[in-house]
Amino acid sequence: MSYLLLIVGIVLVLWGADKLTDGATALARRFQVSDLVIGLTVVAFGTSLPEFVTSFTAVLHHYEAISMGNIVGSNIFNTLLIVGASALTYPIWVSRSSLSKDIPFALLASMALLVLCQDTVFAGAEKQVITMGDGLILLLFFAIFMYYTFSIARSTDTNSESETASAPAYGMWRIAAYIVLGLAGLIFGGNFFVEAASDLARSWGVSEHIIGLTIVAGGTSLPELATSIVAARKGNSAIAIGNVIGSNIFNIFFVVGVCALVSPISAASITPVDLLLLVGSILLLWGFAFTNRKISRWEGFSLILVYLLYLANSIFAF
Repeated sequence: MSYLLLIVGIVLVLWGADKLTDGATALARRFQVSDLVIGLTVVAFGTSLPEFVTSFTAVLHHYEAISMGNIVGSNIFNTLLIVGASALTYPIWVSRSSLSKDIPFALLASMALLVLCQDTVFAGAEKQVITMGDGLILLLFFAIFMYYTFSIARSTDTNSESETASAPAYGMWRIAAYIVLGLAGLIFGGNFFVEAASDLARSWGVSEHIIGLTIVAGGTSLPELATSIVAARKGNSAIAIGNVIGSNIFNIFFVVGVCALVSPISAASITPVDLLLLVGSILLLWGFAFTNRKISRWEGFSLILVYLLYLANSIFAF
């Protein structure tokens, strides 16, 4: 039954994310917002909803290791595997805005989470906890990010490097139906997924930390993977890179922030290696982006290799 629920959960989450993203993107295009902004906000939010629903549900059920492992694992998965796979499909061009503002903002998010997970170092606490106060700080950063993103929505740099989105093909009723049905799929699918993953963790004798970093993180990041690869294949680098950067920012500032407001989240299961790679993966992506302002195929392969080495280390370490 756990395996069946796991599969049903994945299917519902992916279907829900797909419908919600289609509906939200069509709605955003009525305002003629650029592809980069759509990628950073609407698409990133839609594809990050599986992480939000899964982590939020995990916190409610007191599976905090799965919640934090999901966020950290998903961001590492996004930066290394998704960008890597997308670049292997087609080299990804990086806009000046992404290079100078968006990627640094994602780096800030990763560094903020790293600092907030150092309670034993800075506050002399017995364990690492993301408190309600930490959640408010993260949500404040999220509000700043949203203000910044919409303030550049019609900037010359953004619009010059990505085509302004065309008029939507869907009517308003269809858009509304996609959004509602997508949310329903995400909510029910996320609940099934967390319950099944937790049961499997106990039956296999595997820690919830590893389940969160691997199965849950990979499963909830599949919408980002599919979206970015398809966008790269169609030559839309703005959506491909914007989706990943925006998702990483949403995951830390919004998802962790909201979950911490509901209940303090223990981060004891997150290792220094996880946090260092969380920051290091963004630095690596930023460094590759500086080379001719694109992520080449060999750089994409390098990102995937780093992720596979990290995954092997995480599994064998536990």
